[in-house]
Amino acid sequence: MSTTLKIQGTTPFDGEMARKGYALNKMCFSFNSAENRDRFKNDEEAYMRQYGLTAPQKAAIRSRQVLELIDAGGNAYYLAKFAGIFGLDMQDIGAQQTGMSKDAFKAKLQAYAA
Repeated sequence: MSTTLKIQGTTPFDGEMARKGYALNKMCFSFNSAENRDRFKNDEEAYMRQYGLTAPQKAAIRSRQVLELIDAGGNAYYLAKFAGIFGLDMQDIGAQQTGMSKDAFKAKLQAYAA
């Protein structure tokens, strides 16, 4: 039973999500190595099989949609390593999560900083 505080519109990364996303996050962590990033880009399906991803995790990887990856148990820290393969940074990820363009997301961040 999860005792995590529920915040509307969020998916807390608690123990349950850590267990759910273990294989996905382990795979994303492997992208610290340039060799592994190349292996993934050369054959994504084989690379996902190597880590034993579930069907929903594989679908989330194929979709490149951050919210699906988070639902599949992905942790933002590890997902950033995956996104980096495609030249995406945390502002790209934040924009995707909020449904905004990257420029609009950056402007919103800058408005909060002012």
